[in-house]
Amino acid sequence: MAATDITAAAAIIPRSRSATGLLRRAARRPLPVLGSALLIVLILSALFAPWLTPYDPFEMNVVDRLLPPNETYWFGTDAFGRDIFTRTLYGGRVSLVIGAAVAVAATLVGLLIGVVAGYFRTADAILMRIMDGLMAIPGILLAIALMSLTRASIWVVILAITIPEVPRVARLVRSVVLSVREQVYIQAASAVGTRFPRLMLRHILPNTFAPLIVQATYIAASAVLVESYLSFLGVGTPPEIPSWGNIIAEGRLYVQIAFWNILFPSVFLAVMVLSINILGDGLRDMLDPRLARRI
Repeated sequence: MAATDITAAAAIIPRSRSATGLLRRAARRPLPVLGSALLIVLILSALFAPWLTPYDPFEMNVVDRLLPPNETYWFGTDAFGRDIFTRTLYGGRVSLVIGAAVAVAATLVGLLIGVVAGYFRTADAILMRIMDGLMAIPGILLAIALMSLTRASIWVVILAITIPEVPRVARLVRSVVLSVREQVYIQAASAVGTRFPRLMLRHILPNTFAPLIVQATYIAASAVLVESYLSFLGVGTPPEIPSWGNIIAEGRLYVQIAFWNILFPSVFLAVMVLSINILGDGLRDMLDPRLARRI
């Protein structure tokens, strides 16, 4: 082989997707690193909330009600004298749990439906029509309807937010499976008698991991926002559980005299959603080989 042919062949070889290669490409893009750092800080602050603040999120002190931020209460107090900083940190726990649970549940259920619909033509027509019907219903209205018919709890919130997200994941996985199913190596594996479970685990599912990881980050960010919407409207997490939506809903009544009641929870909510979205964009750029060549 000539030297020019070797050079041309090397030019079309895709970059390695090893952990070292991904980390090297991530280091060249400071924005995803910043998003990851912000998200890690929020996660750690929520996990270590009992050690970061001396107050109880449920403790009321009417003497100190509606105090502005000061040396004692860093984020001020609410109408019941509760420390806003403490309640904001504990509220992050609710958002993290709901965001992670919805992302995992929607991804797993959507993956199962998408794989079956993409590989089996008979099931495709039935499953996709069901998914189309769910997508025709606005997600926030479906969540409100489910919450109004049941008793408020974190698990009901997770279920209400997960259902509208499943069709999006299912359609994404279905499109990937339809594309991979027609590849020559898949047809060759089927021709030599490879059974469906082995064919799925070794050849089809690995092709869905990259888009699924990216989609899961966007689902987590969307779940955090929807939970805040529902809690703000009074149909989300129970009022006794501090969440950013509950804190903002309670603070809106005093926004003219105590704006800090909604300022700090809103900032934490915006930073969390922004950091998750930035992380998702960074993962998409690193895992997509067409975009990775530009990095």
